[in-house]
Amino acid sequence: MEKKEGDPVSSLGENVFVFSPDMDMMEVQQLIDSIFEVQTKPESEFNENRFAFLFEPGQYSLDVKVGYYTQVLGLGQSPDDVVINGAVRAVSPPSHNGSVLINFWRSAENLSINPTVDSTNVWAVSQAAPMRRVHVRGNLRLHDYGAASGGFLADSKIDGVVDFGPQQQWFSRNSEWQSCTGGLWNIVSQGVLDAPKEDWPNRPYLSLDYTPLIREKPFWTQDALGELSLEIPTLKEKTNGVSWEDGYDPNSRKIALSDFYIAQPQHDNAESINSALNQGKNILFTPGIYWLENSIEVTQPGAVLIGMGLPSIIPESSKPVIKIADVADVTLSSILVDAGLVQTEQLIEIGEPGADSDHSEHPTSIYDVFVRVGGYHAGTSQNCVTINSNNVVVDHIWLWRADHGNGAGWDTNKAANGLTVNGDDVTIYGLFNEHYQEYQTIWNGENGRVYFYQCEMPYYVPSPDVWQNDGKNGFASYKVSEDVATHDVWGMGIYNVFFNSPAIVDWAIEAPEQLEQRFRHVTTIWLGGNEGSEVKSIINGKGDAVNKTNRKAIW
Repeated sequence: MEKKEGDPVSSLGENVFVFSPDMDMMEVQQLIDSIFEVQTKPESEFNENRFAFLFEPGQYSLDVKVGYYTQVLGLGQSPDDVVINGAVRAVSPPSHNGSVLINFWRSAENLSINPTVDSTNVWAVSQAAPMRRVHVRGNLRLHDYGAASGGFLADSKIDGVVDFGPQQQWFSRNSEWQSCTGGLWNIVSQGVLDAPKEDWPNRPYLSLDYTPLIREKPFWTQDALGELSLEIPTLKEKTNGVSWEDGYDPNSRKIALSDFYIAQPQHDNAESINSALNQGKNILFTPGIYWLENSIEVTQPGAVLIGMGLPSIIPESSKPVIKIADVADVTLSSILVDAGLVQTEQLIEIGEPGADSDHSEHPTSIYDVFVRVGGYHAGTSQNCVTINSNNVVVDHIWLWRADHGNGAGWDTNKAANGLTVNGDDVTIYGLFNEHYQEYQTIWNGENGRVYFYQCEMPYYVPSPDVWQNDGKNGFASYKVSEDVATHDVWGMGIYNVFFNSPAIVDWAIEAPEQLEQRFRHVTTIWLGGNEGSEVKSIINGKGDAVNKTNRKAIW
């Protein structure tokens, strides 16, 4: 496992481990166990360690336990090229009694698992823990017999049963399983073969036949010479099932590792990264923490910015971390952004204000981007992500104003909004957005589509009097501007836990009246908190209230 100077793997940093089938599996297991032991401790939830495990094609007998900030990647052309006999699993920390409510920031991608314990692989997670392009040759359990608030599954095949158990919500896209069971409130399946039949509102399932537009997430492969490349799948319309079962896609785009600028947190900054972008390079962020005084500015169409090992990017000024010009076909993937100690207007900006180009043939794609305000430190930002460009496709995003951790408090980690969409024809698959102090989501663009929405309103509203908006109590979770003519949402779970006061929200959703019926399968839940708190209606004053007496409402 020793990295040799000159080996391409060496350039990926000391926290990227590449495993091959001919290695001593006992040594590999010891390494994985030692990292997991550190990354599963309570204090590791906000530590600075970042790791990536890369598996070359072949067979392995391993129990791959996945803790915080750990990304597990197979390097095959197909998920079946890398077979883990054993497990690739996330479980409840020992002190949590089965709860996985804070099992965040980890992933497993592009491999197959042959589970050797009860033919079941356990991936017990909540937000920001995607499983993609995975073949489970058995069952998949998405909980550890305690509370769970997940999650995201895409482009994956489960030969057996998917057990959602007590998962409050889950979004599955373009996958296949034999059957499924469990789930509490908002279980959305899109383009999933053998998805559960709907019986709303008696059961929590929403099943959509196909995905209208998607370019699956890029994945790393290794050729016979040991060279790494990133495969960029093609954009497809009206798809269901997995993308890889029919073999290699000849229309996919391959980018050699040599076409990437390999950023290292020890010495790279916005200037060096922008210089590489201007020379036509793509950017690979290796594991670590990147502190930036200036913005990364993406101006080249087709540019790829991708993280390995869940790298964190943090601003040291009031400038956005990433600014993407109004250009086509940009890819932003697998990064974690923390708000800085100096307030920014937004952390990620896609397209300049007023952007109006048509990118329908080559949309910008966002995958597994996670943004935090607080938790790591007392960060602050007015808004986290602003999408000004048209035709952007977002495939899994979690925008989180911290409700616990470092700097978590009403007057500490201040942030008004998680997401503002000004562009037209923007599509989001899996929008997790929560705890912001005003509207969580503001949508100003036309023809927006959201498939699955999960939100908890802010926990620590100090009093009803300080949480007012234009004559209304509180702020709706989801706001569509009055001049928007077309907007569609499928599968919403909006929850509230008002600990500090009897906070009142008049509407969970605020939208033009003519759009009310275009919000489908909406659930609001009073999870707990101050007994006088209440969400008075689901949308525009319509729909039942939720409070201590009536804890759940359906639209």
